[in-house]
Amino acid sequence: MRIWLAAAFMSLGGTFAAIPCESLAAQALPLTFADAADLSLQAPVVAHVRIARASRLKPAEAIGVGPGRTRYYVEADVVSLIRGAQGLPARISYLADMANDAAGRAVKLRKKDEFLIFADRQGTTGSEVRLVATDAQVPYTAAGADRVRAILREATARDAAPRIAGIGRAFHVPGSLPGESETQIFLMAADGRPVSLNVLRRPGETPRWAVSLSEIVDESATAPRPDTLLWYRLACSLPQSLPPQSLAEADPATAPAIQADYQLIKMSLGPCTRSRPAR
Repeated sequence: MRIWLAAAFMSLGGTFAAIPCESLAAQALPLTFADAADLSLQAPVVAHVRIARASRLKPAEAIGVGPGRTRYYVEADVVSLIRGAQGLPARISYLADMANDAAGRAVKLRKKDEFLIFADRQGTTGSEVRLVATDAQVPYTAAGADRVRAILREATARDAAPRIAGIGRAFHVPGSLPGESETQIFLMAADGRPVSLNVLRRPGETPRWAVSLSEIVDESATAPRPDTLLWYRLACSLPQSLPPQSLAEADPATAPAIQADYQLIKMSLGPCTRSRPAR
């Protein structure tokens, strides 16, 4: 079972080291919605696990570990499987590269500590997994697990919001009354689905924008709610300003209005806040 995970250091005659120091849960940063979505959408396997045994590798045995990090060989019991089409056995093993604490000391993975892991299966039995990122083992909380489940439910729905690959053309049409206008900005979805952002301005009213996921603009469509998959797709993908090519077919006189409406959308979405680097 351990051949794939342990070969890199067992071939060196290494031994497992005891783990001193501070608990990982005490120094870990909480995941933001964007962090959780990044990991959840990337990982074929998401599980709630309980540590059975964690052993720290010596530096000479932890090949490729970056500075300020420590590698562990972890055996964990699966408490619940959140995502994983092929299932998992009751106990799994994996390598985890964990950031040291502020004093440069290795953190401690204690027996019975509980985590959410985001991983991929290795081999045919599924007892060995590989984390999808060096920080893809995070302290378990019920709220965090519920957030991951909600993201995955949205991602597997038939009408799931697609990944945004770029911005297409943008157009602006003034209305018949002063202060009335409509802007339409087309987005490029990874699955080829038509996606557009629409901003409507009317005299004496607050500007209203909506996102459409079909060729026909739904008059009842609204802006996405924060901390939803559609919000994440937009807030974490759209650039700070429209690229010049998006205005290539627009009337030059309307370009400032299009840019202003795009900024209205960006401000409404708010920042895509992360506590970890996007990968």
